[in-house]
Amino acid sequence: MRGFLEWLGGTEGSRALLESQYAWPLIESAHVMGVALFLGTVIVGDLRLAGIGFTSIRPDEVLRRMRPFVLSGFGVMVLTGVLIFYSNPVRYYHDLFFRAKMGLIFVAVLNAFLFHRAARLGNRGGVRPGIAVSAWGAAAISLTVWALVVVAGRLIAYNWFACDIQPQPGWVNKLAGCPVTAAASP
Repeated sequence: MRGFLEWLGGTEGSRALLESQYAWPLIESAHVMGVALFLGTVIVGDLRLAGIGFTSIRPDEVLRRMRPFVLSGFGVMVLTGVLIFYSNPVRYYHDLFFRAKMGLIFVAVLNAFLFHRAARLGNRGGVRPGIAVSAWGAAAISLTVWALVVVAGRLIAYNWFACDIQPQPGWVNKLAGCPVTAAASP
């Protein structure tokens, strides 16, 4: 994997993107705006599912109205995220906070999938009061996990646990997949 990532990071496009005076900040800004659009609309849906906000509108109607914005934000977030990763793939691949962010995104998407699947199977017309507890739980999990995704994403900018800064504790090298010898890690 590391060989592929080193090749990818050595491509002309990757180097040009990382060194660009204009493309990099534009892509990073678009990523932040995509995250804001996506999470803003997810929060609206989650607050409705939890029964905290927008209670005059049926939950399925709120989710239906938010879907185009959620999908647009998600699309921008993924596209720009891939470009950011492409700019320096070895660094991001070995970054503990990047790994945490990807794991948390997986949990958040799985939570949404499982909840929407259960809601569809249990109630074809929308979320009924009978599944209010599971809706509240799914919303609480979603809000918590997406908040942690934002924190992990923000922490990617810091290189506290970077593989190229050695020595690192052995657990850091193991979790980050740092290519170091056993003698190099305390």
